[in-house]
Amino acid sequence: MPPFIETILVVFALIAIGFAAARLRLIRAETGDGLADFVFTIAVPLLLFRTLATASFDHGAPWMLWVTYFTAILVTWTTAHLVIRAGFGRDARSGVVAGVTAGFSNLVLVGVPFMTGLYGDDGLAALAQIVSIHLPIMMAASIILYQWALRRDGAADKSESVSELVMGFLKQLFSNPLIIGILGGSAMRLSGLTIPGVVDRVIASLAGVAGPVALFAMGVSLFGYGIRGQVRQALSLVALKLFIMPAVALVMALFLGLPEFQAKIAVAAASLPAGVNSWLIANRLGTGQRLAATSMTIGTALAALTTGLWLAIAEAVL
Repeated sequence: MPPFIETILVVFALIAIGFAAARLRLIRAETGDGLADFVFTIAVPLLLFRTLATASFDHGAPWMLWVTYFTAILVTWTTAHLVIRAGFGRDARSGVVAGVTAGFSNLVLVGVPFMTGLYGDDGLAALAQIVSIHLPIMMAASIILYQWALRRDGAADKSESVSELVMGFLKQLFSNPLIIGILGGSAMRLSGLTIPGVVDRVIASLAGVAGPVALFAMGVSLFGYGIRGQVRQALSLVALKLFIMPAVALVMALFLGLPEFQAKIAVAAASLPAGVNSWLIANRLGTGQRLAATSMTIGTALAALTTGLWLAIAEAVL
């Protein structure tokens, strides 16, 4: 059995176990929320910190990797927005939710353990290069489009000034544990300092459980969100997320001549399903919650098959 098939089976088996544990009421929903909080606020930030502080980054500058990946996001996000608005007659806020759902890969809960299982520490380091700008850019795009959608739909109570938008964005950005971990690891690397032995062991112990706990928590979350209707619309977004986005990433990687390893990382990351961020943004917008939840649930289930397909294609083409 090819190694990437084994990795996919392990990743989605852990998600399925989390789903089953919640479905059988072996754990409470609050327990899943607590595990997710631990992953986002402690385990993954420490993992990113340690990775960025110690990784070798021998696979070249990340510029072409970023261009490849964010071109795939732009094409997928724009297409999803147009499909939901023109094809299904939804409002602008639903269009924003659709764009986030189709373009926002679950790079943390699924991506971190997935890349580590596939490519080891080198894969995690390359993924960290994407995550380091992925979260700020996607947060900024979501906030800006959120304000535009409110005005477009006539739902804004008052207009926020540019300074208020900027300050709100910066506050959210620099209070995010993932960003703190990324900045801390980058600062440690640039300083030339090393993590003291005992401290490194403590960090490694906490960071080491990030992968399995993240996947288990993802499974618990999927049970909570479930399939909440709007299946046809959700399937259109899932198709864009699981087929168009990795296809665009692969084409861009070939067009730019991206090194093979970085190209595989870009395609693998683009092939991952959407995560809870799409639902959180939908909840903030006050519309599209059912669409985001259904898309996330269906997409995660189908990604067990489609991600393997894209990995096989990447292996054959690159």
